[in-house]
Amino acid sequence: MQQHRLPSHQDLLRPSRSRTFTSRSRTFTSLLTAAAATAGLLMTALVPGAQAADNPYERGPAPTDASIEASRGPYATSQSSVSSLAVSGFGGGTIHYPTPTADGTFGAVVISPGFTAYESSIAWLGPRLASQGFVVFTIDTNTTLDQPDSRGRQLLAALDYLTQRSSVRTRVDASRLGVMGHSMGGGGSLEAAKSRTSLKAAIPLTGWNTDKTWPELRTPTLVVGADGDTVAPVATHSEPFYESLPGSLDKAYLELRGASHFTPNTSNTTIAKYSISWLKRFIDDDSRYEQFLCPLPRPSLTIAEYRGTCPHTA
Repeated sequence: MQQHRLPSHQDLLRPSRSRTFTSRSRTFTSLLTAAAATAGLLMTALVPGAQAADNPYERGPAPTDASIEASRGPYATSQSSVSSLAVSGFGGGTIHYPTPTADGTFGAVVISPGFTAYESSIAWLGPRLASQGFVVFTIDTNTTLDQPDSRGRQLLAALDYLTQRSSVRTRVDASRLGVMGHSMGGGGSLEAAKSRTSLKAAIPLTGWNTDKTWPELRTPTLVVGADGDTVAPVATHSEPFYESLPGSLDKAYLELRGASHFTPNTSNTTIAKYSISWLKRFIDDDSRYEQFLCPLPRPSLTIAEYRGTCPHTA
């Protein structure tokens, strides 16, 4: 028969193995936790913006209405002229780009003028968009009479030159590209997006095209029309363009109030604000700009109508 004895005074004073092990384990765990916390603080201190690195493509400070409506954004910019004699497939142009290099590469957009027009007609968009953190190439076309399909090919040729041969090619992220254009150049931006589905954004400005339906597009597209357009009336151009885009696509329709077909040829705050927001949201995948696109902007002194898919899926 097993006998049980009461613990002696010495037994009570002697630490038990279990109590000693538990105490040491807690001490070791505390040391590990402290070390991990210290390492985390060191990493945060050593890596700028380490806590905000969810999107590596974010460029510039947090946006506000004032910052994207301003005539210039936070980046200083420079420009480089490209002679038509030095390129093939399009008519040369001007590259506008942010001068700081600390942020690495930038997304890029090429912009085409319209029928009978030159680069000068869309030149205001170059420095304005570049100062928000994009490389922007405003181009001339081979001839002023080129049709939308030709302008679409020229937009793509200009993108290829920009990313492969230009003097600023190391500043461009070739995986994040977009196209814009006015009138036939706007129709050309739809053609370019149809041909190259890897494009991240397309913005036709009072676009013109004989093709009214674009169910093939896979590029997030902002269609900009003007309520007073008599050259490419919204009822026969911008609205059918927008309505024909796939329902699953991130898309929007902005109709400018009190505007004409040629409104995109001069500096315009509403065009700039929503173009910047669209390019930032889809070329840079920067969700900070979602606030300007969703909820859908309401009609105002400068907006006759705005339609779109919200929230965005890309």
